Amino acid sequence: MDSSPKPVAVITGGASGIGAACAECLAEGGWRVIVADIADELGRTVAERIGGHYFRMDVGDAAQVDEAAAAIEKQVGPVSGLVTSAGVIQPPVRPEELSLDLWDRIVHIDQRGTYVTCVAFGRRMAARAEGAIVNIASVAGLRSMPLHSYAPAKAAVISMTACLCAAWGREGIRVNSVSPGYTATPALQAEIDAGRRDVSRLAGNAALNRLVKPSEIASAVAFLLSPAASAITGIDLPVDCGWLAGSTWGTYQGLLSRTPGAA
Repeated sequence: MDSSPKPVAVITGGASGIGAACAECLAEGGWRVIVADIADELGRTVAERIGGHYFRMDVGDAAQVDEAAAAIEKQVGPVSGLVTSAGVIQPPVRPEELSLDLWDRIVHIDQRGTYVTCVAFGRRMAARAEGAIVNIASVAGLRSMPLHSYAPAKAAVISMTACLCAAWGREGIRVNSVSPGYTATPALQAEIDAGRRDVSRLAGNAALNRLVKPSEIASAVAFLLSPAASAITGIDLPVDCGWLAGSTWGTYQGLLSRTPGAA
C-alpha cells in the first residue's frame, strides 16, 4: 500500500463554478485540496463536501495572498499544484459605457490577482524545484469581444503564463493555462434565465453545438497538473467545444448540421 502523503493543490475561486468543479475533480484524483475564496460559506461547503480545507484568500490583496500561501504550507503542507480560477466578469457593453472603476477592478482581480497568486505560490515551488500551475484564462483572450477589460485581462493571463513558464522552467515548475469557452456555470445560467444571454447564440457558434460543462474544464486542468503532462509547459489549452474553430463560419453559410442519412 502506498503510504506517501497526497499532494496538495490550491484552487483560488474554488467556492463556485469552474473552481468548484476543479476542486471536486482533483479531490477525486487523490489530491488534498485547498479551496481558497472570499465566499466563506460556499467555500467551506465545497471544502467539507470534498474532504478538503478552506482558506479565505482575496487575490486583490497581494499581502493577504502571500500570508495565506505561508499559512497553507505551514498548516497543510507544501503546495504542488495551483489553479488560479478567481475572477470577476464584465457585462458586454460599449467602451464608453464601461466605467473605469469596473475596468480597474476586473484588471486588478483577473490579471494582477492571477499574477500575485502565481508569484506567492510559484516562488515557494521554485525553492523546492517541484510544482505545476494552471491559470484559468478564457477564449475571450483570444478573440475580439465587447469585453473591453475582461478580454484584455485574460489575454494577459495567457501571456503571463508563457512568461512564468520560462522564468521557472529551470526549477522544474510547469505553468500552463486553460481557456474555457462558454461554460454552463451557475453564473452563466443565471444570465440565460434572466434573458440577458441567448443560449442558442452561445452554443450555436461551437462546432459541437453546446456549452462546455465545468467538469470538462476540470478534467483538462487535472491533466495539466498531472505527471501525464510532464513535458507540457507554456501552453494555452482552449476547452471550448470548438467555439474558436466555428465562430468565424457565420461569414459563410454558418455551421451546418449533417443531413440525416447523408453519406
